[in-house]
Amino acid sequence: MDIKEKIEQLREEIEHHNKLYYELDAPEVQDYEYDHLMNELMDLENKYPEYMVPDSPSQRVGGKALDSFSKVSFRRPKLSLANGFSPEDLRSFDNRIRKVIQDYEYVVEYKFDGLTVVLNYEDGLFVQGATRGNGVTGENVTQNLKTIRSVPLKLKGEDSLEVRGEVIMNRNDFQKLNERREKAQQALFANPRNAAAGSLRQLDPKIAARRPLDMYVFNVEEIEDSFETHHQSLDYLSSRGFKVSPYFICKNMEEVIDFCNEMNEKRYELAFDIDGIVIKIDHLKTREILGTTARNPRWAIAYKFPPEVKETKLLDITIQVGRTGSLTPVAELEEVQLAGTRVSRATLHNEDFIKDKDIKIGDMVLVRKAGEIIPEVLQVNFDKRTGQEMPFHMPETCPTCGEPTFRIEGEAARKCVNLSCPAQVIRRIAHFASKNAMNIEGLGGSLVAKLWEEGFVKDPSDLYLLYERREELAKLEKLGEKSVDNLLQSIEVSKKSSLHQLIFALGIPYVGEKGAKNLAEKFDVLDDLISAPKEELLSVQDIGEKMADEIIDFFKLESNLEFVEKLKSLDINMKEQKKDTGQDLLKGAKFVVTGTLPSLKRDQAKELIEKNGGKVAGSVSKKTNYVLAGENPGSKYEKAVELGIEIITEEQFLSMIGK
Repeated sequence: MDIKEKIEQLREEIEHHNKLYYELDAPEVQDYEYDHLMNELMDLENKYPEYMVPDSPSQRVGGKALDSFSKVSFRRPKLSLANGFSPEDLRSFDNRIRKVIQDYEYVVEYKFDGLTVVLNYEDGLFVQGATRGNGVTGENVTQNLKTIRSVPLKLKGEDSLEVRGEVIMNRNDFQKLNERREKAQQALFANPRNAAAGSLRQLDPKIAARRPLDMYVFNVEEIEDSFETHHQSLDYLSSRGFKVSPYFICKNMEEVIDFCNEMNEKRYELAFDIDGIVIKIDHLKTREILGTTARNPRWAIAYKFPPEVKETKLLDITIQVGRTGSLTPVAELEEVQLAGTRVSRATLHNEDFIKDKDIKIGDMVLVRKAGEIIPEVLQVNFDKRTGQEMPFHMPETCPTCGEPTFRIEGEAARKCVNLSCPAQVIRRIAHFASKNAMNIEGLGGSLVAKLWEEGFVKDPSDLYLLYERREELAKLEKLGEKSVDNLLQSIEVSKKSSLHQLIFALGIPYVGEKGAKNLAEKFDVLDDLISAPKEELLSVQDIGEKMADEIIDFFKLESNLEFVEKLKSLDINMKEQKKDTGQDLLKGAKFVVTGTLPSLKRDQAKELIEKNGGKVAGSVSKKTNYVLAGENPGSKYEKAVELGIEIITEEQFLSMIGK
């Protein structure tokens, strides 16, 4: 067998295993054997580049890292779908169609909870892939998409077409990824969608290649061939080698509603997350008759599932002590399956919440995940009370340090005021190192707790002395020399953080990210903030009486002033690095930012708005001037439509500020 034949044989064998693993879920070999085959292929291709082809499975390992993603402009806008939240919404949608046409069927598909992408093929070869972005412009993520094994690099045919699909991460793969990140002391992903989106938008394709991403296609965007129905086009895509979204035909809206109700019950039995059902007119000519609005097709709607609610037993109530000393009651529950995960703990907010809801230990309670992420107790099922339930009282001493607790009049939380309380210290250090504070990568809560328990740190300033104990650190369980070096490097980089990051990191009560930025804008150096009188603090945007008093009280404490001096001695930046103040292009305009923007992170968008004289609010009201909306905008978008507030894309926003 010559070299060319050997290379071709390896490619066929690898693609065979890819199909078994990713399409049929029936792998024949272990990862080790698969990796051996891939390494052999890559070695031969490197030695004999004349035999390289663009659709080789070796292209899935990731190429050179990018400085940034280039922009892709779509020939036709990629419209989003209108949302429905109840059977009544679906019937109203059906009635609107029935006014125009009477003979039609629906095709229904899963609404994948991932990141939408658009893929282009020329003569059967994959040439470009982009995120949907704002529907007009997306990000070129071709190299990252090539690393996903369910993305065909070459079709079964020489077709030229454009398709739309969804990049996702299966729950099991997501769990394994987070387990690996936890061992490496890396920040955990909140959910599979965030993991998928974050992985696909990595500038280094090699990182994306190591993430277990998957993709389903659900629409033909452009093609020379024609089809009568949508489901025929899906069958065609499947025949060409795509992993196609499962679909079901419904003859009328009542069948659709029955299907939605059934899948709402069964959705957590699937291997991946779905957050609803997409409902489309099946016949393509009928779609043309119905047409589109400026934002949505009139022939389709997305039905959003309501949050899942489960009943379980409240076994006990424990107390969690936060970084500011606040005592938060936590429900210890009889384990229950909720939104795809096992839940045994949920927040109870504060003692007033427990009192208002009349919650007792031993109650049967209803729980849900707020935003599909954070478990919370909703209410008690009073019909199942037996009389054996026990009332709960907040402790008068801290469960961590044993010192007295107090509740200030007008505040909901009871607090431990012992600044040396271990629980507070650990959480203060974790907050100091967090992303929006000093941004020390790899320093999560569990590692902070270990460092405190082992005597490496007693307050946040000790982090900057860890380099002196490198050898000892490397011996800690789950750490190694590489992890320690990465951590020490991140700590060193954090010395140059902006003043507003440092102010937020200090953990002054009621001073959040926005307040810290406003203070840093007013006071160029930390010493000026420390010595500022109350009147001057009150002149700062969004700083009220309570926040001003807390700032003054914070810097009255000798221990806090000593801490600041210690940070100074360690060369921590104490000055705000002034940026271009903009041109007041958005002066007086009030914005609400919602959804996932194509290139800007939400914090970046807010910073640009404020830099150019605008204001950012958390909710939509009649006083809102613009809603900056990205992908999956949610209820804020709906509210804006209802109130007639102008909705703009990222592209329109950047044009407003001359970008």
